[in-house]
Amino acid sequence: MPSKSAGIIAYRKRWNVEVLLVHPGGPFWRNKDLGAWSIPKGEYADGEDAEIAARREFAEELGLEVTMPLIALGQIRQRGGKIVTAFAAELDLDAGSIRSNTFEIEWPPRSGKRQHFPEIDRAEWFTLEEAHQKINAGQRPLLERLAQLARGR
Repeated sequence: MPSKSAGIIAYRKRWNVEVLLVHPGGPFWRNKDLGAWSIPKGEYADGEDAEIAARREFAEELGLEVTMPLIALGQIRQRGGKIVTAFAAELDLDAGSIRSNTFEIEWPPRSGKRQHFPEIDRAEWFTLEEAHQKINAGQRPLLERLAQLARGR
């Protein structure tokens, strides 16, 4: 059975609609940009509510709780088979003030040394057009759904 993730696309309306994307932390992602960004999301277990998981993951990855009602954007399947359930929330936050949780890995490989890295090393606001280039290709349909929502369907 494929793994499942849930996440929230934060968006704001300025001159254009802008979305908040996050860049994964750690040495593997350090020099990757186009196609490396994602919505804040994380895995959840069978039987767990996707919206509750999305709120938890947003808080873990950005250090901010989302308490407002969310708008369901449905599910997509990424290339590796992972199913992502997404929600949208219109909110404005300072992307520079995020505080991500961390993970530990052996780095450099086979060195015996363990290092901590942030799960998310940065967050940035992008127009929908910019986000289309930056986001993981499997998540692009979520941007299209958000664009429809922002236009009033």
